[in-house]
Order: sequence, then structure tokens, then C-alpha cells
Amino acid sequence: MELTADWLRERCLSLHPVPPVQESSKEGVAMAAAVLIPVVDRPSGLTVLLTQRTAHLRDHAGQISFPGGRCEPTDCNAVDTALRESREEVGILPEQVSVLAVLPEYWTSTGFRVTPVLGLVTPPLNLQLDDFEVAEVFEPPLAFFLDATNYRREAREYQGQLRHYWAVPWRNYFIWGATAGMFVNLRQSLLGPDHAGT
Repeated sequence: MELTADWLRERCLSLHPVPPVQESSKEGVAMAAAVLIPVVDRPSGLTVLLTQRTAHLRDHAGQISFPGGRCEPTDCNAVDTALRESREEVGILPEQVSVLAVLPEYWTSTGFRVTPVLGLVTPPLNLQLDDFEVAEVFEPPLAFFLDATNYRREAREYQGQLRHYWAVPWRNYFIWGATAGMFVNLRQSLLGPDHAGT
């Protein structure tokens, strides 16, 4: 299949249902957050803009993530949060983003209730990185994340418990945890349950 902006818009008109994900069974209040899944409409094809977080951050230091963060009282909804945070973190302007879908919530084991917002981003991008939060950005092709063979299940111990998680390495970047899990959900939403993973 040829991945184009029109293809993505068409798929988003009839997304397959995907249940919310809860990584942990721990009880407690989860912090509301939202991320933008920024699909960039490049002449060479659709890409996904990802960030690598700086090493000194308290939450998810050094990890690969989507632009996003905690919901603020001034945000009307998750879309507002995702667009505001994307502008603050990497300089994507809200007027460059066509919001295509709001995906099911993803509850992380670190206490966040994340709403992924899928947006089609129109270049040119005049990126301005928040040096405190973002070490770098990069853009793998969307097609890579729609191929189930690129994913694997891994496990590691976290706070005394064995955690299983998705990983989808790309070149020298190790994309794992909530970000990889949200990519699994995105792929299943766009392509259907037969593409939920292996």
C-alpha cells in the first residue's frame, strides 16, 4: 500500500476500535497527559517526528517519546494539551497540524493517563527545541511502524516486578515502553485487529 496523506485521512474516517491500555494494576490517581503523534507529510513519504528526552529529566529521562506532557488547567481538552506541548517542546505550530483522530488512553506504569492525538503536520517545519526537555528529534517513516515484524516483546524488572513491554528499535534508537505501545495501538487502529502485534 502507498502511504499518503489522503490514505491516512481515509483510514482515520473508519478507525478500528482499540481498548484503552493500562500497563499497571496499581491503584491510585493517574496524572492526565496528552501527546501528539505528528505524522509529517514529506514529499518522500509520511514520517513520524519523535523526540529523545534529555538525560536529566525526572520522568522518562533519555527515552524516545512523542511531543507532549501534562494537561494544564488552561487546556480545554487533550487536543489543546498535545498542540500546546508540541509547540513548546519542538516548535510545531498548531496551524500546521490537522488533527485526524484521538486514540484510546494509555495508562503508564509511572502514573500517567496519556491521550494520544494523531495529527498530520504540513511542512516546512521551523523546529525550535526546548533544550531543557528535548535532546534531539528524528523522523522515521510511518511505514516502519505499520509493519508488525519490526516489533518485539521484552521484559525488565521495575520496582520489584517483572514488566513486559513493546519495543520497536529503529537504526540506533531504542523505542520502547509507552511510546512503542502507542505505536502498536496506532497500527491496530489504522489496519485492524489482524495487525495488533505478534
